[in-house]
Amino acid sequence: MDKSQSKESTPEFLAISPQEAEELRDRIRKKSLTPQDYQLLEGLINAFFWILNLLDESKLSLRRILRLFWKKSEKSKDILKKEKHTDTNDNTQNGDEEEEKTDMGGKDKVDNAPDNDDGNDGDSNGAGEEQQGQKDKKPKPPGHGKNGADSYVGSEIIPVSVEGLKAGDVCPECEKGKLYEWRPKGGKVLRITGEAPINARIYHLQKLRCALCANIYSAQLPDGVGEKKYDEEAGAMLAVLKYGTGMPFYRLQNLQENHGVPFPVSTQWEVVRDVSAEVFPVYYQLLVGAAQGKVIHNDDTTVRILELMKENRSQAKTGKNGNGRSKSDRKGMFTTGIVSKLKGHQIALYFSGREHAGENLTLLLKNRLSSLPPPIQMCDALSRNTSDEFETILANCLTHGRRNFVDTLDAFPNESNYVIKQLGKVYRNDAIAKDQEMTQGQRLEFHQKKSGPIMDQLEKWFQKQFKEKKVEPNSSLGKAINYMNRHWDKLTLFLRVEGAPLDNNAVERILKMAILNRKNAYFYKTLNGAHTGDIFMSIIQTCKLAGINAFEYLTNIQKHAKYMAVNPSEWLPWNYKITMSEKNLA
Repeated sequence: MDKSQSKESTPEFLAISPQEAEELRDRIRKKSLTPQDYQLLEGLINAFFWILNLLDESKLSLRRILRLFWKKSEKSKDILKKEKHTDTNDNTQNGDEEEEKTDMGGKDKVDNAPDNDDGNDGDSNGAGEEQQGQKDKKPKPPGHGKNGADSYVGSEIIPVSVEGLKAGDVCPECEKGKLYEWRPKGGKVLRITGEAPINARIYHLQKLRCALCANIYSAQLPDGVGEKKYDEEAGAMLAVLKYGTGMPFYRLQNLQENHGVPFPVSTQWEVVRDVSAEVFPVYYQLLVGAAQGKVIHNDDTTVRILELMKENRSQAKTGKNGNGRSKSDRKGMFTTGIVSKLKGHQIALYFSGREHAGENLTLLLKNRLSSLPPPIQMCDALSRNTSDEFETILANCLTHGRRNFVDTLDAFPNESNYVIKQLGKVYRNDAIAKDQEMTQGQRLEFHQKKSGPIMDQLEKWFQKQFKEKKVEPNSSLGKAINYMNRHWDKLTLFLRVEGAPLDNNAVERILKMAILNRKNAYFYKTLNGAHTGDIFMSIIQTCKLAGINAFEYLTNIQKHAKYMAVNPSEWLPWNYKITMSEKNLA
């Protein structure tokens, strides 16, 4: 009997003493069981499998808790058992590569999965092992992972001339030929230097005084020095360190003190506050642009804001806080991440406060042109991620559904292996579409042809588990299957709508920055401080998605803030260099 077939309800309590249990064992050995013994044995068996299921659920919950402290890989190559290819050239019915078979004499095959769905005979022989061994031997990459000089695109280039010679001179050796510029490979020498993130220069201005008339003459600052004590590069570097790498202000303060260039926390905040006001027009332009996106991803994570935490404590004591909100009002705090895809560009946005992902999406979509069709919205299945005011074409994250089977892998290895492999084929198809740079229409047609049969087969397999009572609905595996069944239409939107993504990984990646800030700096002091962080994280992550140097970008839009404020759309990360070139701005 499979432990997944135990009863849903808690078994009846069995009052049996140690002495009665010993007497039962004696009757079993003597094969002299009474009718009452059979009833007792049935109850003991039911209780046994109920306890096993309870332990499975406990292990599953413990595994999820451990993930908070130790992130285990969810990649198929790490979680599935090692397998080897069969010695057959037959293709799968969906046109995929050969399905890998386990090296356990068929024991690892899913009993209730379709037999030989890939057309292979399931026998692994020596030839198959040899092919797999050859496949595993990958050539070692040249350079052993070290970066060459050409990789340092942000480095300072210092030309060094040959002493005493120049192009066009007569060769000193033969005294006949003329020298010319030669650029062989290997003519570059790389040296890495270290310095403080924020440096200081002190200009000693000479003053001259006439001994007769006492007139004073003062030296002038060199061109380009500027009038600000903290220039544009200092503000840009501070923003990138804090909101792009997660370095808290107090750590930078300690680092700068050790380098002899003090930079107090209070001064750091004043600098980023002033810079955020200068770059706000670009942030607002990103917000408006993101509202027009064809595909919008959203999700949120928790955040700590001391101002709101103080309100929560006030509510707990008095029932009202300083803003007049009642005890029933929301006490949670969230940072919402949004990734909008529009015309080949990706825009990352952050919103921190009491509003959750669906409410922040609603605020964003208020900037959407009414003439545009509803966007495709990708999120997980939580109801708080959707908008109540604006229509979207809702898609759910396939990775979230897959993760449930990763969690049940230890308790139900055969079934979970089967589901993970089937979904792996779908992701492989999506990777092929991306590698071949298919259009959205071609991608949809490709998925319908290749992934459609896989998902149809998987749906039938899910239904079969419950119909034939092979899986207990209340078990961890049953809950994983139920999740897929409940959200099937949204999980398979990529088979019906052009451009629909498979998962919500795009926003999961940008939320890592908010999580890193939360782990390093712990909290924002005020809502205004959180909003400043949202502005910088949005700009920096959008630059990262566009392959733009965020430090250079923030520096340049500060230097040319008066031009940028007139038309921010010309100063977005992917077009600001063109604008600078057209306006002849250095």
